[in-house]
Amino acid sequence: MRIHLQVDGAPDKARQSARHIADLGADGAFSFEGQHDVFFPLLVAAAETELALMTNVAIAGPRSPLHLAHAAYDLQCYSSGRFRLGLGSQIRVHIEKRYGSEWGKPAARMAESVAAVKAIFDAWEGKAPLKFRGEYFIHTLMPPNFNPGANPFGPPPVLMGALGPLMTRKAAEVADGLLVMPFNSARHFSERTVPAIDDGLQRSGRALCDLQIIAQAMVAVGRSEEQLAHAVSRVANLIAFYASTPNYRPVLEAEGLEHLQPRLNELSKAGDYPGMAALIDEDTVRTYGVVGTPEECATQIHQRYGAYASDVCCYFPGYTPDPDNVADLVSAVQRLG
Repeated sequence: MRIHLQVDGAPDKARQSARHIADLGADGAFSFEGQHDVFFPLLVAAAETELALMTNVAIAGPRSPLHLAHAAYDLQCYSSGRFRLGLGSQIRVHIEKRYGSEWGKPAARMAESVAAVKAIFDAWEGKAPLKFRGEYFIHTLMPPNFNPGANPFGPPPVLMGALGPLMTRKAAEVADGLLVMPFNSARHFSERTVPAIDDGLQRSGRALCDLQIIAQAMVAVGRSEEQLAHAVSRVANLIAFYASTPNYRPVLEAEGLEHLQPRLNELSKAGDYPGMAALIDEDTVRTYGVVGTPEECATQIHQRYGAYASDVCCYFPGYTPDPDNVADLVSAVQRLG
């Protein structure tokens, strides 16, 4: 299993962060659309390292597929074929109130974004004229002076981030790969994600080997009690944030923890983030994250996702782990196969 770590998107930190990830022995670096742009840090990483690179994720809804296609195509060239375009949908309140965009039928819109980007790639590669007409996007014009031509490294793969069964099924139908959302549990993955993958593949006439599955894990890693306690508390904060979202209630239901969602949502609206984290005990952190020494965390990742995933993206939310622990985690994940 290949392991990917998050590159710091801050302009004054991206270069050093990318080099650090490479020095730790990781296979790749991914960017997150948060406080900074999701594409620019990967441009820096492409020049500084030989790492595999991916957006994880670029929010598709507010962007034109043509914008996404150009950014992905150019990053594929800059990185000499090491880029993957990971797309995600976000939730309604962020799309409408943060991005100032339109919301509606997120799974259908995401699937159409993927299809449109691929249609643009095909036009640039000379495989077919650009004649894409969908419910949300129309792309039928590509004059020669706007056509970059065939990419010397081929078009980059297009991945979809997903959590619920509908989005997961759509990803398995149309995308080159699935980014499994980090807010997950072994039971939710096996009982809800995997059947949705199988359904989507069957609808598209593809096999499991035709879809790259990339797991994601919230990691609380440490070798001392003090390191672990701090890491668990930080992961608890992120779990509380995810669990407060009504759309993510089914992930809690799979573990019989749905009673947490209304209270977490109430505290979130009141801005009581310490109160939210206090509701997430260590057992819950272990259910949705991975906790332990580097070797224990690696084993948990493989036990949860190893039968399906070829790659894992590891998050250390809100804390900076000991670099030696991260290097040991990287080698342990890689060593387990």
